[in-house]
Amino acid sequence: MQHKQYLAVSNIVPATPDTIAQAGALIAAGKLVAFPTETVFGLGADATQGKAVAAIFAVKGRPSINPLIVHVPDVARAEQHALFDARAEELATRFWPGPLTMVLKRRPGSPISELVSAGLDSIAIRVPAHPVARALLAAAGRPIAAPSANRSGRISATTAIHVAEELGERVNLILASGKSQLGLESTIVDLTGPQAVLLRPGAITVEEIEEAIGPVTVGEGDPDRPNAPGQLRRHYAPATKLRLNAAMADPGEALLAFGPNPFAAKHAVKVLNLSDTGDLNEAAANLFSMLRTLDGGGYHSIAVMPIPASGLGIAINDRLARAAAPPDGDSND
Repeated sequence: MQHKQYLAVSNIVPATPDTIAQAGALIAAGKLVAFPTETVFGLGADATQGKAVAAIFAVKGRPSINPLIVHVPDVARAEQHALFDARAEELATRFWPGPLTMVLKRRPGSPISELVSAGLDSIAIRVPAHPVARALLAAAGRPIAAPSANRSGRISATTAIHVAEELGERVNLILASGKSQLGLESTIVDLTGPQAVLLRPGAITVEEIEEAIGPVTVGEGDPDRPNAPGQLRRHYAPATKLRLNAAMADPGEALLAFGPNPFAAKHAVKVLNLSDTGDLNEAAANLFSMLRTLDGGGYHSIAVMPIPASGLGIAINDRLARAAAPPDGDSND
């Protein structure tokens, strides 16, 4: 069995007006602050300071080719950094603040660091809905670059404790405000070309986007040259091997269940159920937290029951497929 070392959490503070003001001052000073959003916890830095942005990549161990999302408080601020067309304006009207990231052409003269976009002429941008994230943006008074607050490729953090487990005191401050509501990263849609392209599924579904702006192509992305987060082949991954679409657990396996199916758990040494009632919203909110719990149990492998490939289930299956992908150089055996 794996045993976690004692976890120092001296940098975790409850999100209050005073601590949010402190966090805003740290961001302005080029420091790193982890904060809750409605999707997952973000690792934030001033998006206009190259040195601060570089610290995000260093702390996460993130490839510098993998762009970051810029968080801003409203559409007006977003338009200072990105070029909006009619499609972008419509999506912003319908889904911001909220869990939607748009990849747009970068506005000439934007002070956003080139590191944020990995040298591309585009920028990934969103307006978060979480009150703490919005208060932090106001306190910092500048755009905040913020990928998920975990080591690169690892399971995303949905609580302040998860952030501390992943990154420790390399983060200057961690704002705590309960568990992330949605539990999955934002939907990403690329509007840099004439055809809208879904780069990462999330809580805003492709059907909702198509209702707003018309047909959307579902893109695979290029893992060797991503133009938005979440396109790497292996991502969100536990150290323990995942076995997807399992009808039942093999002897010695842990089981990540979905819905009522007691037979599937017959041989499992440990069972966590994403949703006893088969609710996809509940399953999304629990996914990363339960994966993290099972990953720490020292099991040979984790069997994962099938998740319906519709609605939010598309996003859940996307995360599971990337989490189960073998490391570079390994086979599926």
